[in-house]
Amino acid sequence: MKTILVTGAGGQLGQCFRKQALKFPNFKYIFCTSRELDITSKTQLRSEIDRYSPDVVINAAAYTNVELAETEKEKAFLVNADASRNLAEICSEKAIELFHFSTDYVFNGRASEPYSEEDEIDPINVYGASKLEGERMIEEKLEKHFIFRTSWLYSEFGHNFFKTILKKAAKKAELNITSSQTGTPTNANDLAEFVLKIIESGSKEYGIYHFSNLGEATWYDFAREILEYAGKIDEVVLNKTGFFKTKAERPEYSVLSKEKALNTFGFNIPHWKESLHGLIDEN
Repeated sequence: MKTILVTGAGGQLGQCFRKQALKFPNFKYIFCTSRELDITSKTQLRSEIDRYSPDVVINAAAYTNVELAETEKEKAFLVNADASRNLAEICSEKAIELFHFSTDYVFNGRASEPYSEEDEIDPINVYGASKLEGERMIEEKLEKHFIFRTSWLYSEFGHNFFKTILKKAAKKAELNITSSQTGTPTNANDLAEFVLKIIESGSKEYGIYHFSNLGEATWYDFAREILEYAGKIDEVVLNKTGFFKTKAERPEYSVLSKEKALNTFGFNIPHWKESLHGLIDEN
């Protein structure tokens, strides 16, 4: 029986792995929250990995506050880059597979068609730069790695756009949502399930992959679909706006091509609307 260690188990993606793990009972799971395991401490990482001797590490721990990263650059790079190097070095020493997650924000957003894994990387904010450095650290230090770039993650867990929109709707708030950024909303449960399917399959097709749900949308499209399907559209005033002024520059277009992941692993990926509807029905 394979042992899987999940870091960042208290965060949104980590909680999705806890939930999806129920579908894969043939693994032994060790879930460590960021309080229980600080991945920026190489000593603590080595101690916990020695303790549990995992076959696979899923690194769901990350610094994800895009705005705050602009003023907390050192912290963002510590968690997203330096800690990734620590993990990669220890996993390399012990022949452990590492699953790691990156972002569509490694691209500058000037494309007009979905980004492939081979397209030029050019992050335009600190968060994207820190995640890109993490990718490079892992590629340099560890052969047995899967890196998944993903986008616009949401779920029933943690803080995310999906939950925020429903909370605002409950307060009958006026919503001003940008239509100037295009990407793909991605149910974090789908990403977690996809990764566990890969582990179950025993695939050794290491490398960088893109994973998001199928299709594309603006943030306004996403908000409208949430409200309409949840039956809340008449309870709010929903306004379409241009770009909000933010500290962090954001890519205008960051849709990811899933062709490599689909062709390599052969697992289905649902359309973002289908996945969203399923989550709303479930909750």
